[in-house]
Amino acid sequence: MKASDLFVKGLENEGVEYLFAVPGEENLDILDSLKNSSIKLILTRHEQGAGFMAATYGRITGKPGVCMATLGPGATNLITPAAYAYLGAMPMVLITGQKPIKKSKQGQFQICDIVEMMKPITKYTKQVVHGNTIPTVIREAFRLAIEERPGAVHIEVPEDIAREETDSFPIFPTLGRRPSPDEKAINEAVSMIESAKRPLLLIGAGANRKRISKELLEFVDKTGIYFFNTQMGKGVIDERHEFFIGTSALSDNDYLHCAIDRSDLIINVCHDVIEKPPFFMEKDGKKVIHINFFSAKVDEIYFPQLEVIGDVAASINKITTMIENSGWDNDYFGRIKKEVDKHVDEEVKISLDESLVTPQQLVRDVRLALPENGLLTLDNGVYKIWFARNFRAYNPNSVLLDNALATMGAGLSSGIMCSMLYPERSIVSVAGDGGFMMNSQEVETAVRLKVNMTLIVLKDNAYGMIKWKQLGMGFANFGLDYGNPDFVKYAESYGATGIRLEKAADLESALRNSFSRPGFKLLEVLVDYSENERILIEELKSRTCIL
Repeated sequence: MKASDLFVKGLENEGVEYLFAVPGEENLDILDSLKNSSIKLILTRHEQGAGFMAATYGRITGKPGVCMATLGPGATNLITPAAYAYLGAMPMVLITGQKPIKKSKQGQFQICDIVEMMKPITKYTKQVVHGNTIPTVIREAFRLAIEERPGAVHIEVPEDIAREETDSFPIFPTLGRRPSPDEKAINEAVSMIESAKRPLLLIGAGANRKRISKELLEFVDKTGIYFFNTQMGKGVIDERHEFFIGTSALSDNDYLHCAIDRSDLIINVCHDVIEKPPFFMEKDGKKVIHINFFSAKVDEIYFPQLEVIGDVAASINKITTMIENSGWDNDYFGRIKKEVDKHVDEEVKISLDESLVTPQQLVRDVRLALPENGLLTLDNGVYKIWFARNFRAYNPNSVLLDNALATMGAGLSSGIMCSMLYPERSIVSVAGDGGFMMNSQEVETAVRLKVNMTLIVLKDNAYGMIKWKQLGMGFANFGLDYGNPDFVKYAESYGATGIRLEKAADLESALRNSFSRPGFKLLEVLVDYSENERILIEELKSRTCIL
């Protein structure tokens, strides 16, 4: 059997559905082997698009997404998606080509040491040096990609190895089970929660990975303990729940942080090391219970007093079964919730310019227009903070944002992947004009794949997030403005539908109309970011936590 055929059979053996790629000369044997495969090749317009789509597939399904590029510049273009998946705990397999390793005809042309380059941002990186080793390399790569903590792995396939003959055969995946939590740790956790006066539950990113929302919901319903989440933990429990008090989107002084400061115990479920803990343990003798698949990474702001390690669903189930309501003092948290709900739901500022949309209106109208089972993907910009803070997520993994690498340019590809996985659901992706233009060529991919989704491009002709930071740090407005194309015509040039929002008041209806139409739609929205200064800078500085 040809080695490239064995390689593709190994991918099929692992259950791979899609391979996202910008192929090069060094991938042609694998490309040829894909012709008769059950794996669907998805050609993208940039390696970043392939990588971001593969990472999103891994994030949503829990199975590794797979992407492929050639050697040299193709492989280096996958560095950012590799870091995106590695930091964001998204299982992904990256495949890159390489020149022949047994006999070179071109010297060092295009050759970089990609295996070494990938080491800091992958869990595993390996060059295939013989066709007979392909089955073990593939099995180990997929095993490590899925194993907690999930992430990116990398396989390099030189072109001479891809075309050699081999008599090996794929190794079938084995079923692995996560260990049960220690009973003594469970008993101590129950004792600490029952002894606390004002406990709070924090839900982190890992809870979205492993679908443990049912167990957490039962815990909250039984105990009446208030809960909050990190940005990547949004939606694990429906955020309309009576005990939900918010998402940690800002560093300090927001209403949520007033509640965190008053708490004496944080029950920290599935906190991921890439999202900083939204509390400081040295304040007021606060204690923390770390409940996760793996032990805590201790630093100067995170040093939990108890760790419950093992299958998280099992841990929460056992704690819920054993715990008795201790009459916790939730009065303050109830007042905080009222303040949070009032500001999110009632105080939507409308711009004085009827053509401009404020962040609060944007979040409100997207939520009103998006159906219960709709999906929202976000690129990176200051609007991400507004969505994290104000947008109510109803279901696990229904708001896909990146608070790990926090790279610009990923939101559109993430939305395309969601549309492929859930063609019957309404998908909306939001990007700033800066982030959109970094990978805007993937509009062609979306049109070619006939995906049904709506992309909102927020136009302010500047790097808005950095402008906000610049203002908050007292610097002069300098060096962050640029020009833009006509986004409506730009979308139409690819065969997509381009829509320009003329009046801010029409945003909700424009979104509903867009969701009802098939195909890829780009909605250009002029945004008024003046609220950033009023809410995110001035009001926070003057706020006190006495309620």
